[in-house]
Amino acid sequence: MNVEYFEAQLTSILAEFAAFQAKSKHDDLSDLPKNDRQALVTKAIAAIHRIGGNNSTYAREVDRLLKKLDHLHLHTSSIMGVVAALRDDLKAGYIRSLVEIVHSEVFGDFLEMAQHLCDAAYKDAAAVIAGSTLESHLRSLCHKAGIPIELIKADGDVVAKKAEAMNSELATATVYSKLDQKSVTAWFDLRNKAAHGKYDEYKQEQVVLLISGVRDFIVRNPA
Repeated sequence: MNVEYFEAQLTSILAEFAAFQAKSKHDDLSDLPKNDRQALVTKAIAAIHRIGGNNSTYAREVDRLLKKLDHLHLHTSSIMGVVAALRDDLKAGYIRSLVEIVHSEVFGDFLEMAQHLCDAAYKDAAAVIAGSTLESHLRSLCHKAGIPIELIKADGDVVAKKAEAMNSELATATVYSKLDQKSVTAWFDLRNKAAHGKYDEYKQEQVVLLISGVRDFIVRNPA
């Protein structure tokens, strides 16, 4: 999880709320334009679901508030409290969802399989498994960050995005760094060589580095 990126989003929302408070004469901001309050709350709810997850305590608290009164602008202060709690927990390092843990364990199993194959001198199969694991993880990161994983072609057909397209968009959204983006590009290049039978263009030692690199990347960027 890119903590600094998500912290900045939440801090920006709270700063906007503080500016509203400074202009208002009432605690509920009722003297400010309803549309402005509703836009702020909508932005806050989207951030809560995007960062905390749809099934998180933070999202459930928002749902509880909206069930009481479905007018978004009436919940400005309460929902800002949820935003503040999420940001504080994020800063304290308390945010790691069950989904992230499960993903990490599942992908870890595949990488263990790749490592076993590599140790047994099956470097080509190991490279394909490690690369496919990485691509699956990128899809999960896209889902978490709200980045589409499909494209609609001119003829209306829906196709899956290429791995490198997801890599580029994730880096642009600062889900991970440009340095990580370059590493991911190199890893996919090795995976593609293995998948297309270009077995002489890489060595077993490079597959070992691929597996360890992907493992480290997944740990640092959970989905």
